[in-house]
Amino acid sequence: MAAEDVTEGRLLLAEYDRIKEEQKTRIGFRDNLLYFTLAAVTAILATAVQSGQAQLLLAVPVVCLVLGWTYLVNDEKISAVGCYIRDQLGPRLAELSGAHGAVFGWETYHRDDASRTTRKRLQNVMDLLTYVALPMICVTSFWCSPAVRPALVAVSLAQTLSLAVLGWQFLRYAER
Repeated sequence: MAAEDVTEGRLLLAEYDRIKEEQKTRIGFRDNLLYFTLAAVTAILATAVQSGQAQLLLAVPVVCLVLGWTYLVNDEKISAVGCYIRDQLGPRLAELSGAHGAVFGWETYHRDDASRTTRKRLQNVMDLLTYVALPMICVTSFWCSPAVRPALVAVSLAQTLSLAVLGWQFLRYAER
């Protein structure tokens, strides 16, 4: 490619292609995290029930904290890409091209769906159930079991605090 072929518009379109590819990859990864979380929790619960070792329930919060945080970070980056395209990249390309109206119309069009707010709220509820409520049920079940020992109670209390922070982050992010 000759130097005269490199224009600001082409660079911006190349950037668009790359960040859309990143967004697509992150969406797939994020969505698979939910399935992986449910599979991991199911395996832990089955092992705990079959072995009769209630202390194994404390593995569920660890899994949910790590995967929940990863889910949340990826979700934030997915939204950040969309915001960047809508607020920065699209307007710059529209200005360069002399286009009247927005470029990359899908980036704004799909956000005008009347059911979007409801879907986002329901998704937040599902995220909180999966990554916070489910592990808290496991912690509570552990507390009600005969396996309670002071060191494990301390661990479970630290997990409870960590889950509260994760839940707060999910809610904080949902407000944006």
